Amino acid sequence: MLHTFVALVEDKPGVLSRVSLLFRRLNVNIYSLVVGRSERAGTSRMTIVAEASATAGHRIAASLYKLENVTSVDDVGAQANVTRELALIKVAATPQTRSHIFELVEVFRARIVDLATESLMIELTGVESKIEGLIQVLEESGDQVLEVARTGRMVMRRGRHGSRVLEAMRVPGMVNGEPGDEHEAEVLEPDVTGEHRFGE
Repeated sequence: MLHTFVALVEDKPGVLSRVSLLFRRLNVNIYSLVVGRSERAGTSRMTIVAEASATAGHRIAASLYKLENVTSVDDVGAQANVTRELALIKVAATPQTRSHIFELVEVFRARIVDLATESLMIELTGVESKIEGLIQVLEESGDQVLEVARTGRMVMRRGRHGSRVLEAMRVPGMVNGEPGDEHEAEVLEPDVTGEHRFGE
């Protein structure tokens, strides 16, 4: 099965190689690895998707945390989370086939980011199955997929807010998280009325 770990690491040379060597020593295959800046200065966020047995998650997380320059590890795979992946897909296209591809792009809520004489490039964000679905439909329709670039999974827990997020969400009239004397505090509720989009 696939496990998803989020690790915050210091921006120092050699961290990525130590993480990859750890998974090699544990004989665990890395399915995808995404690294980028985090909300903390001098700290990067790693999202690691690894293929291992159902009972191996705790052991992998503990081993990651013991590595030098790793400041925190969170096994988010079993928690309520939001998962997204970005893909750029270059497809062969002629004036006769472009309208058909444009229709597919609209159905999958993707967008065209580059248009050339003999090809076009599609940008798509969503869960893995949504990206796989678009690629499959393109191939079944006879459209030649020339090139695909994908980020791998990016994952964030739902409803777990750090101090910066809570500060940004603070409602006027609140004092230390409590309603002030002058105004009744407004209650922030999540928007659950948004339109459900295909494959999301």
